[in-house]
Amino acid sequence: MMIHIAICDDEKQICTALEAALEKILSKLNIKYEIDIFSSGERLLQMQDMARYSLIFLDICFAESKTNGVAVGKHIRGTLDLQGVSIVYISWEKEYSLQLHEIRPLNFLIKPLEYEKIEQTVTNHLKLSKLLADDFVYKIRHDTFRAKVKDIVYFESSKRKLTMYLSGGKKEVFYATLKDIYQQQLQKFDFLLIHASFAVNCSYISAFLRDSVTLTTGETLPISKMKKSEAEETYFAIMERQGVV
Repeated sequence: MMIHIAICDDEKQICTALEAALEKILSKLNIKYEIDIFSSGERLLQMQDMARYSLIFLDICFAESKTNGVAVGKHIRGTLDLQGVSIVYISWEKEYSLQLHEIRPLNFLIKPLEYEKIEQTVTNHLKLSKLLADDFVYKIRHDTFRAKVKDIVYFESSKRKLTMYLSGGKKEVFYATLKDIYQQQLQKFDFLLIHASFAVNCSYISAFLRDSVTLTTGETLPISKMKKSEAEETYFAIMERQGVV
């Protein structure tokens, strides 16, 4: 899976910070990417193959350009007829958001850009583009299976065997390491690695306690001392992004 992204802004610091945030987000999601940076709308529109970009972060005002981001967006949607590309406007001024309805931007982000809002925007784009599947893929012997992430409560590791506990009491056992599946799949689905033996779906956590989590199923799972700080920080970041806290 590869995603091509364009950043179009004449402020180098904004471009550098946004590129770094995108690299961190996409690496965490295990998604390959290419990011191109343009300092003006004219330079962006000079690209021969604009259709290669599925996501464009576009400034509205350029200091040394007669073409603003609104005109660029209209050209992308109208002249180039690129209806599928997600356009995310970035600006210091909120007032411009009223001029963008016909361009149908994915989002409008206010500078200075916040990492959490960039991450949420990227996640929304991936889901809308069907690039972020909501299935967990696993193998039992030579057969490949899929489970809906929303139905997975938690994983338990014992040696090289994993037990996947599903809502409704069902469970599946297969060979894999918790570390591998967390890095490759679970992290992008908001699972918490709370212990060397447990990864939990945040959607099923009813209480995050000092040394354990309580699940909506009534079960209690331990949080290891080594994972405590990271798990707590990640959990509350996810809750904030979801608007829970």
